[in-house]
Amino acid sequence: MEPTVGVLALQGDFAEHLSVLTRLGVPALDVRRRDQLERVAALIMPGGESTTISRLLLQFGLFEPLRERALAGMPVWGTCAGAILLAREVRTLDRPSLGLMDMVVDRNAFGRQIDSFEADVEIEGIGGGPVRAVFIRAPIFTDVGPQARVLGRLADGTVVAVRQGNLLATSFHPELTDDTRVHERFLELAGVRPARGETAVARAGR
Repeated sequence: MEPTVGVLALQGDFAEHLSVLTRLGVPALDVRRRDQLERVAALIMPGGESTTISRLLLQFGLFEPLRERALAGMPVWGTCAGAILLAREVRTLDRPSLGLMDMVVDRNAFGRQIDSFEADVEIEGIGGGPVRAVFIRAPIFTDVGPQARVLGRLADGTVVAVRQGNLLATSFHPELTDDTRVHERFLELAGVRPARGETAVARAGR
């Protein structure tokens, strides 16, 4: 049986990530409780409101268990708000981050909702051309330390994708497009193979 991939479902666009995993034929579970967290082999932390997600992690008793599992090697991918909570330091966040990735995050660095935009981003390790990235009140990653590796930048050099071992952070929303390559890259990192349909990676390799 394939390992189950969890999506943190406390707040934000978790349903969109679950939909992508379903399209790829991957066993998926929406995670709201500690016993559910213990059942998954990897976890996606979605975009949403970072202060709210941090508060709910503490309220639902998931903060320390999630941190411990990530430190023990469980693959975790944070998108937008989820990525914010992975950083060792978050500017203007009045609640704790998980402090797992060697980087600093500036929240809402591109402005308000009205300033949302799309851009083509080359992501290291993902073939088939640039990824069309959707940025919505997105953060940027600064002061990326030696433990982490920059995977993607905007044309002006702004860092928008970072990996550190079993951890992946993207400031954009891959779940809001039809391109599944970033999800497939995370599944590869997690040792999970998509089981259904033609993947974006296969199409890109034609």
